Amino acid sequence: MSWTYAGIKRNAPGVILIAALFAVFVPSALHKWTNDASPIRSVDTVDATVESGQGKGQYIHYVLLLENGSAVLVSDDRPRMIGSTVRLERVTRENGFVFYRFPE
Repeated sequence: MSWTYAGIKRNAPGVILIAALFAVFVPSALHKWTNDASPIRSVDTVDATVESGQGKGQYIHYVLLLENGSAVLVSDDRPRMIGSTVRLERVTRENGFVFYRFPE
């Protein structure tokens, strides 16, 4: 295979795109693995109102409004009625990472 300036120039956008995707996804995956490895410090229950839901396939992604007015995104495989009040668990990990989930 011969390397020419024209050939390198033609492949440069693809190489840059792949390098950029690699630079974004690898740190994101490492951050997720770090959070998954951190033990859970506390689990608190909170009330939330279902604002919207959208999904195809197995999971539905819900936008929920918490008691304090902030919005969170939570995925679940069970249908929820728009406008209904639901219970959530606020999970705090040892490293300070906080996420919300529906109780089992």
